[in-house]
Amino acid sequence: MFKKWFSKQTNAKFINIYPPYLGAGIKLKSVNEEFTKIVVEMPLTRLNKNYVGTHFGGSLYAMCDPFFMLILIEHLGNDYIVWDSAAKIEFKKPGKDTVTGVFEIPLIKIKEIKDEVDEIGKNNYVFYAQVKGEGGEIVAEVEKTVYVRKKDFVFHKIETKSNPELIFDRENS
Repeated sequence: MFKKWFSKQTNAKFINIYPPYLGAGIKLKSVNEEFTKIVVEMPLTRLNKNYVGTHFGGSLYAMCDPFFMLILIEHLGNDYIVWDSAAKIEFKKPGKDTVTGVFEIPLIKIKEIKDEVDEIGKNNYVFYAQVKGEGGEIVAEVEKTVYVRKKDFVFHKIETKSNPELIFDRENS
């Protein structure tokens, strides 16, 4: 809705009023002009502190959740379906202060993804990010898998002997 009125950078900052982010204190700090790099911060507050006084793991993951997907959506446009399909977070050290996550996909990688999906129809792409404390120490490492497909991609159906009904070929979906 706001896409028509504001820049991509301004639209992205609306995420700061998204209730789960607002409650955890997660703030989108910056988006570069090319919309290929997003920086997010989260201070340690009583609302995101766990039982032992460090950052709650769920909040650490939440601050990493949508950003690779958002970068791809903005660059690929309406002819593509872009969806987070898997994630893994590995906690390295307790977060005891403001933590920062940087999410970046270079333009050349975005072009490679677009070209590949244009050719084969769909694929999964894995991206990595680190959450760091104020001193630069790694608090968590995140792996995100993002599914990308052309909207007009045709799913192939198969018929099995044990089930004569047509089903989706899961390897090709």
